[in-house]
Amino acid sequence: MQQSETTNSVNWSDIFNSEVLSNFNTDISLIEIGITMSISFLLGLFIYFLYKRVFSGVLYSKNFNISLIALSMITSLIIMAIGSNLILSLGMVGALSIVRFRTPIKDPSDLIFLFWALAVGIITGAGFYKLSIIGSIIIGLVLFLSMKKSNLETPYLFVVNVTDHQAEQKVFEQLKSEVKRFNIKHKSITANETEMTIEVRLKGSEPSFVNSISDIQGVGNAVLISYNGDYVQ
Repeated sequence: MQQSETTNSVNWSDIFNSEVLSNFNTDISLIEIGITMSISFLLGLFIYFLYKRVFSGVLYSKNFNISLIALSMITSLIIMAIGSNLILSLGMVGALSIVRFRTPIKDPSDLIFLFWALAVGIITGAGFYKLSIIGSIIIGLVLFLSMKKSNLETPYLFVVNVTDHQAEQKVFEQLKSEVKRFNIKHKSITANETEMTIEVRLKGSEPSFVNSISDIQGVGNAVLISYNGDYVQ
């Protein structure tokens, strides 16, 4: 009776182990590695060119953009390793849980592309090639149409110093006639002068209104600054 119970216990253990281990491929073929890494590279390259195309910030970082390609490939490599070995997957989870990334992400759109590259690496490494390709095409079209549309009107910050109220009114009249629209973001008044920071949308590509406003009597300084849409007082 005791021998029968021991035999049943061993059988159940063998069945459990075989069911768990059957979900892990202990050997990854070179063809599978080549296909997975090639697809993750091409999708990462697609993300690279799209980010470069729709970037609207002040300073473009080529190193960050290249890291998106490497991130998708490295993530695919990790997912393939995790899916091939049970013990390695447990160790990898423990090792990655202590990693901390402290690089600041200032633009929300950068975070979107960063998460997209991670998702591509995970899905491609798991073997869902059609999902990663079709999903990336759909996401790319949505981002291109939405973000490119917002870039048709390039915003600028126009900083102007005036010495009296009459000069201030003339500045506003000049802006109404020469720019598409404007919005006052900040206004600082002192005893001697008034400084205004104005967001402007140009009608064309030439900011010719700067010279016209500089010639107004009572305007001490007029500077046009490239602007990515975020302003902190």
